[in-house]
Amino acid sequence: MRVGDELPPLEIEITRTLIVAGAIASRDHQDVHHDHEAARQKGSPDVFMNILTTNGLVGRYVTDHFGPAAVLRGVAVRLGAPNHPGDTMVLTGRVEEVDGRTAVVRVTGDNGVGRHVTGTVKVTLPEGARP
Repeated sequence: MRVGDELPPLEIEITRTLIVAGAIASRDHQDVHHDHEAARQKGSPDVFMNILTTNGLVGRYVTDHFGPAAVLRGVAVRLGAPNHPGDTMVLTGRVEEVDGRTAVVRVTGDNGVGRHVTGTVKVTLPEGARP
């Protein structure tokens, strides 16, 4: 891995099931993540993905690229445009720093509304690994 290496894009279909399951799995019981009508009453066109689900998808994107033995050392994300059911988010990434077997990858995720997520992932590869 070298500074400037690009990770291949990953398209993720945003389904109602993904949004609700992610909220349940992360124990986020805010109604805007599972109740369409409650989300509408609060000004959103539909339910939307919570930050913990996005955080997990960003981490998965990086470990899918570097392999199952890669160890996430840190994931820091900032949300923008919400992910609603029926949309597609496209994650892209670029290696920004390398120190031995540890890299920092800048990740962005865009959907039909705009930029859903920006962030960085610090990942360490096992000895002898070649992504």
